[in-house]
Amino acid sequence: MPAVLVLGASGGIGAAICRRFAEDGYAVALHYCSGAEKARQLTEELRAGGCDAEAFAADLSDPTAAEALIAAAEARFGHIDCLVCAQGIARRELVVDTTPESWRQLTDINLGASVFAAKAVCRGMIRRGRGSILFVSSMWGTAGASLEAVYSATKAGLHGLTYSLAKELAPSGIRVNCVAPGVIDTPMNGDLSAEDMAALAADTPLGRIGTPEDVAEAAAFLCSERASFITGQVLGVDGGFIL
Repeated sequence: MPAVLVLGASGGIGAAICRRFAEDGYAVALHYCSGAEKARQLTEELRAGGCDAEAFAADLSDPTAAEALIAAAEARFGHIDCLVCAQGIARRELVVDTTPESWRQLTDINLGASVFAAKAVCRGMIRRGRGSILFVSSMWGTAGASLEAVYSATKAGLHGLTYSLAKELAPSGIRVNCVAPGVIDTPMNGDLSAEDMAALAADTPLGRIGTPEDVAEAAAFLCSERASFITGQVLGVDGGFIL
């Protein structure tokens, strides 16, 4: 049975990705940090549907945590066929108000955790000669967002990581891609008012806010054999917001 490890599985997009991979017959390793109850509920939900699922706690702001997380997931499932890095935090602030602590938190979790998780998981993938790594970025990694300079920079970093790792790992049979969601209905946007969300929907050419399931469908495709000749790509899942 193929196995996927989803970082940030207790979040809105991460949870939808777990459900979508379970539908495709994957065993699912769910990573969480602070969302223990959500991870527990999701694990029980997946198991009730016949999926072999297990939740793992790790604070990925610690660069050494990814190594232990990958080792635990591989010990439980035997191997990891797909790694999906959907972990992330956001902070809206002027760049003049950015502190060293804020910088470290955003870069350690959004970008650093993806680097070290990919480093740890690719060893087993290289031995088997196959595997898929997917980063979840943001359209702001392409366009940049006012009041989110550091967040946008971390997401842009994921794009560069995608391009570089795709070239580095392709000879070993490992594909590396990225999805860049637009405005998605998740708790991360929970501080936006209904009026703000309506305005963002109006600014989206397809005329609506995206759903976590929209992103999950793209993630499942890029990690599947249907995308066996696709690597090094950043796929916008933004309703045409960034054209």
